[in-house]
Amino acid sequence: MFLRTGTRKYTQNYSYNINRLKEKVETADAILIGAGAGLSTSAGLQYSGERFDRYFSDFKAKYGITDMYSGGFYPYQTLEEYWAWWSRHILINRYDVEIGKPYKDLLTLVKDKDYFVLTTNVDHQFQLAGFDKKRLFYTQGDYGLWQCSDACHSKTYDNNTAVLKMAAEQKDMKIPSELIPKCPICGAPMTMNLRCDDSFIQDDGWYKAAGQYEDFVRRHKDLNILFLELGVGANTPGIIKYPFWQMTAQNENAVYACINMGMAITPDEIERQSICIDADIGIVLSELIV
Repeated sequence: MFLRTGTRKYTQNYSYNINRLKEKVETADAILIGAGAGLSTSAGLQYSGERFDRYFSDFKAKYGITDMYSGGFYPYQTLEEYWAWWSRHILINRYDVEIGKPYKDLLTLVKDKDYFVLTTNVDHQFQLAGFDKKRLFYTQGDYGLWQCSDACHSKTYDNNTAVLKMAAEQKDMKIPSELIPKCPICGAPMTMNLRCDDSFIQDDGWYKAAGQYEDFVRRHKDLNILFLELGVGANTPGIIKYPFWQMTAQNENAVYACINMGMAITPDEIERQSICIDADIGIVLSELIV
C-alpha cells in the first residue's frame, strides 16, 4: 500500500501521452471512468465568472455571492428567496442546458467498451449525452431530485415541473409562497437531494447504482482495466481519486489515467502504471477520438 503524500506531477511529452492513452483505451478489457466537476467545467458549465454574473447578478449585488457553489450554501432569510436561488440554479445547470461536447466525445470514446461511470457530478450531463443508465453511479445526488429536509423517509422526488414554475414566476429574488415545496409525508420543507450532510437520502435508485458499481469492480478486479479519472479535484478525493489509486496499486494489469488542468498527479508507487495529462479535458477527449 502507498502513502497519499507521495504524490507528484507526472508529465511526459503530450503527444506521447495521448498516443499511449489511445492504445490503453483500445486494449483495455474494461474502463472505469471517474468524473468530477472539471469535466462539466470543460463542457462550459462554469460556476463563476461571466456565466455566474449573467444569471445571478442580483444575488451578487445584494449578498456579495461570487459563484454558484457558495451561493448554494448561503443562509437565505426566507424559503421564498432560497427557492428563487435554487430554481434558477437548477434550471440553468440541469434543464435549460445543452449537452457538453466533452460528454459526447467521451461516449464516442467508450461506447463500444465495457465501461462504467462513477461521478460526483449532479448535473445529469451523462444521461443527456446518452450514457447507459445502468452504467452510471451518481454518488452525490442529482439537481433534478428533492427530498424531505428532515429525511423522514427514504424517497426522492422529481422536481422538473415545480422548478420550471418557480423560475418563471419568481420576482425580486423570491418565489410565490404557495410554490414552496413541502414533504408529502411530514409537511417539512423539501430540500435538494445533494450530499451536504448526514441527512442526504440514498434512495432505492442510489443503492441499485451502488450495487452495479461494486459488481463492475468485482468482475474486473484482476483484469486489464483502465481507471480514467477526469476533472476530479481535492474536495472529495476519497470517492474517486484515492480508490482509483488503491485499485491500480493492487492490480499490476491496471493503468491509471488522469486528465486534469493543473491537477494531473499520481503517487510515486504507481507512476509506471500512470498516464497524467495536464490539459483541458475537452481538448484531450477530442484528440482521443480522432
